[in-house]
Amino acid sequence: MGGEAVADVLGVKVGDRAEFRKTVTRDDIVRFAEVTGDANPLHLDEAYAGRTRFGRNVAHGILSAGFISAALGTKLAPNCCVIYLSQSLRFLRPVFIGDEVRAVVEAKGVDPQKRIVTVKTECYNQDGEPVVTGEAVVLLDPAPQ
Repeated sequence: MGGEAVADVLGVKVGDRAEFRKTVTRDDIVRFAEVTGDANPLHLDEAYAGRTRFGRNVAHGILSAGFISAALGTKLAPNCCVIYLSQSLRFLRPVFIGDEVRAVVEAKGVDPQKRIVTVKTECYNQDGEPVVTGEAVVLLDPAPQ
């Protein structure tokens, strides 16, 4: 085969990228708190948050990780069943109500036999500043017919 063939997993190859964008609303934060049970007043109580280093409500960090999940599950391999195996995260900046978060994922490695893709994961705010960085490992199964 020489080196001319590019290894891929169900159509995903090293260098493939995908994005998902979402503007964070107060309702998103409230609903996330309801679903997860994380009612930390930093996220929900304006008076409390106003007395913190942030000066206002901050979105749950894991909410931004959810946007990474959306990019992986709906954009990178839309014709596959994407199964998370692992995700590392580093939170770099807070996300506030009204911020637009852009989740960017890029395939960094593929194992065609195991159908596993290693992915660089990043989120940026509307100013292009990184807010979350990390790496995910996902398993790609063919979509059920």
